[in-house]
Amino acid sequence: MSTETLPRATGTGDRASAAVLDVVIPVYNEEADLAPCVRRLHRHLSESFPYPFRITVADNASTDATPAVATALSIELPGVEVLRLAEKGRGRALKRAWSASDAPVLAYMDVDLSTDLNALLPLVAPLLSGHSDLSIGSRLARGSRVVRGPKREFISRSYNRVLRTALSARFSDAQCGFKAIRRDVAEQLLPLVEDTGWFFDTELLVLAQRAGLRIHEVPVDWIDDPDSRVDIVATALADLRGIARLGRALFTGKLPLAALRSRFGRAPLVEGVPAGMLPQLLRFGGIGILSTIAFLGLYALLRPAAGAQAANFVALLTTAIANTALNRRLTFAIRGTEGAVRHQVQGLILFALGWALNAAALASLNVAAPSHTHLAELSVLLLANAVTTLLRFVLMRVWVFRRA
Repeated sequence: MSTETLPRATGTGDRASAAVLDVVIPVYNEEADLAPCVRRLHRHLSESFPYPFRITVADNASTDATPAVATALSIELPGVEVLRLAEKGRGRALKRAWSASDAPVLAYMDVDLSTDLNALLPLVAPLLSGHSDLSIGSRLARGSRVVRGPKREFISRSYNRVLRTALSARFSDAQCGFKAIRRDVAEQLLPLVEDTGWFFDTELLVLAQRAGLRIHEVPVDWIDDPDSRVDIVATALADLRGIARLGRALFTGKLPLAALRSRFGRAPLVEGVPAGMLPQLLRFGGIGILSTIAFLGLYALLRPAAGAQAANFVALLTTAIANTALNRRLTFAIRGTEGAVRHQVQGLILFALGWALNAAALASLNVAAPSHTHLAELSVLLLANAVTTLLRFVLMRVWVFRRA
């Protein structure tokens, strides 16, 4: 999507102009907060957003005066529209509103406006430029500033850790009520999203990640709403059921991920090779060559004084630690210290497997040819190291660095 093809701003959400951004606000019984929220958002967009916009109030079957307030706002403010649903469910409201919208970029935010609106343009800019496919606000990303109680902080971090473990999620904050998506991407993903409640966001993001789409994260300033009426226990249980359902669908192959990747141009570059494996394999191979050279150098240096088995052990251990650290950063692109100790422990387990294989190769050589030459010894170790390297790559990809 090129910014040159987007209509220029009119200064307001003028109905006569084709909206470039459609911000959906899902509400249920929000008669008190709705008007201040919409007016504040409308003022912010009118003053700072450079393209025509629309604000859609998606009413989830409210039983108070929310529909009347929304209708009054649509009459008062240009570019404000109302969508009335007969059934509850935030996910249902978003799916209906986004599916009906003609704007190239679709967003949503919670009615309490917990997120600083200055993050809205950074949220949608990568989608307007075509750089990213989805964009999410994150309260857990570096640079975010969050004010909320320890209970909600613990629940949020625990939930996202569960997602990383159970669904290999790479995004940092699944439930922040501040997200945007390109309409062409939404048209492909929304029919596959089953949840109609709070798990809607997570399911959409997991599908996007598995389809190879680019998810942009924006650190946000967030002040929690102390009057939030979300039932934490019921929501948590529904989310766990959603994780189990989505995990089964991914495991059984029910979801057409290959077709999605092909549709989005994210199919494997080499037929039969999983997406992302080829560049990983090339980087891993380069690190493996350096590790093998270092191993052979250390082994040759230590062999005369320590003996074959001891030299093999020390050389393997030293290069295994360095190998794990380099692959963590370069091959699987994991930054920061989170999980670094666990990765090294798992790397040492791989080292133990490699050492056992090399030790067995040396022992077999001693039995088969007791008077073997140093060249034969190095050749056997080189072959064993090649097998170990292949084993390390497979186990690093599917176990140690699985989420990367």
